[in-house]
Amino acid sequence: MTRNELYANIRRKKSFLCVGLDTDLRKLPEHLLSEEDPVFAFNKAIIDATADYCIAYKPNMAFYECMGLNGLQSLYKTIDYIRASYPDQFIIADAKRGDIGNTSTMYAGSFFNGMNADAVTVAPYMGQDSVTPFLGHEGRWVILLALTSNKGADDFQYMQDAQGTPLYQKVLLKSLEWGGNPDNMMYVVGATRAGMLTEIRRTVPDSFLLVPGIGAQGGSLAEVCRFGMNSNCGLIVNNSRAIIYADKTERFAEVARIKAMEIQREMESFL
Repeated sequence: MTRNELYANIRRKKSFLCVGLDTDLRKLPEHLLSEEDPVFAFNKAIIDATADYCIAYKPNMAFYECMGLNGLQSLYKTIDYIRASYPDQFIIADAKRGDIGNTSTMYAGSFFNGMNADAVTVAPYMGQDSVTPFLGHEGRWVILLALTSNKGADDFQYMQDAQGTPLYQKVLLKSLEWGGNPDNMMYVVGATRAGMLTEIRRTVPDSFLLVPGIGAQGGSLAEVCRFGMNSNCGLIVNNSRAIIYADKTERFAEVARIKAMEIQREMESFL
């Protein structure tokens, strides 16, 4: 999916919502557990309920890999279903991969060719040769971890060099030297660090930012929009638990739809 296609979806749906499919078998409504594939049944219901109000889905790989082959089968079925039923949706494999070049080449092939994801989250700690293999797939995206919202982000991401440049800014600057540009690279910036978005926008003014942390983690959509939105929106804001686990009864999909609609309407007001 191209940047212009993403912009078009945002304008058409008046939304920049990404629904995170962090599907945990232990949290599913009890009535689904008798299904042949409870995880896929849950995902399908959530997707059907929310597709009108979001532009992207983000399955978190850990929630599927932990179930072995069955979990991966559920994930592939989910992606195939999105592709067949809602082809305008942007699919993000939240995998946070990043390894030496030949291994990253294999990772890129698995997500872009095997899984048919539009984008994959990538950790930059190992540097250029761990990231550039993901950039060699036309129409696919790297979403580079830049400034995360977890408590441990303070351990490394704010460390400064002799010139006073924090590590997260060096990641942004270096990524531009690796061939990253607004047509093939986005950045993860946590919503709970929304005040830092102004500085980040100075470095990558035209790039999309994937922003987790809205909802259950306490991030403010208003602050994210105030500091991070550019003239083309430039934001994909993820919400997982507050939507998909809003209800555990047989009404779970209906309630998820209501939650997604509420967020979309708030986003429309900022757009």
